[in-house]
Amino acid sequence: MTRFSIFFAALVFAILQITPSFAASVVPPGNRNATQPKIPGGSIKRTKARKTTFDKKYLKIRNLLARDKKLRGKINSAAKAFGIDPIHIAGALVGEHTYNVDAYDRLQNYYTKALSYLGQSLSFEYDGVSVVELINQPAFKKCGSLRSDYDKWTCRESVWNTAYRGKTVAGKRWPNSRFGRVFFQPLYAGQTFGLGQLNPLTALKVNDLVRSKFPREPRLRATRAPEVYNTIMEPDSTLIYMAAVLRHSIDVYRSTAGYDISQNPGVTATLYNLGNVTIRARQLAAKNKRRKAQGKAALLPQENYYGWLINDKLSDLRTLF
Repeated sequence: MTRFSIFFAALVFAILQITPSFAASVVPPGNRNATQPKIPGGSIKRTKARKTTFDKKYLKIRNLLARDKKLRGKINSAAKAFGIDPIHIAGALVGEHTYNVDAYDRLQNYYTKALSYLGQSLSFEYDGVSVVELINQPAFKKCGSLRSDYDKWTCRESVWNTAYRGKTVAGKRWPNSRFGRVFFQPLYAGQTFGLGQLNPLTALKVNDLVRSKFPREPRLRATRAPEVYNTIMEPDSTLIYMAAVLRHSIDVYRSTAGYDISQNPGVTATLYNLGNVTIRARQLAAKNKRRKAQGKAALLPQENYYGWLINDKLSDLRTLF
């Protein structure tokens, strides 16, 4: 061993001795709320308009999972690739189809719908300005140097909120609305798509994470809207993207908020529903830091109405996975 090798080995050993091991606090299974938090009025209105109930919608997606062995197999494969329990994917599917949309009766319907998007002339733009033109403006320059797709697009959302949302910039008035709603849902504003009810911006955020496990998946670009829509509509790729989103949530809450949420599918389903995971983890970490300084107990991540259902129905869903 050379003198340099001996020195390097000693340095590494010294660093390991002074670097504390990080152990996240495990969020136990089950709901923190004794009763279900309030369900949003929009979800109630949509459900009543379709002359159905949340119980019926739950059974519809639950029964689709129960009778479609191929679908369960795809869920298990996607979960395995990202090292997560398949119940997290099942929980997100159940939450979306109970509170947001009705499930189709057959998986094949999702494949057919996905193909229809490839033939359409779609673009991510607002009032003649494409999202690519927007993010090339000087205010967004700092975002381009960030490493991950998630960090880049989250940064762009932040710039939108602080410098453009509801403001007039260079003589142009921008809407006071979410970045994703303004630029990434040109067909049905405010809605998500496909089996996993993903939106295009979410797909762009985790594209590099997906490709790290599935290199054959296409490199999604904001200049190719039809391809992005097809990806989130096509069931096979949708399930992969769902797994990536859930994996990212688990990792961020561990590294940023100090919590292991992998044992609580109600919490991961809540984050799947709400989005903005990095911001939420930072907010929880900051709140708990203040509470610690005040001598108060730390707050655990909590489920919303959507995640509450998943924890409440967990024993039933476990029979499928």
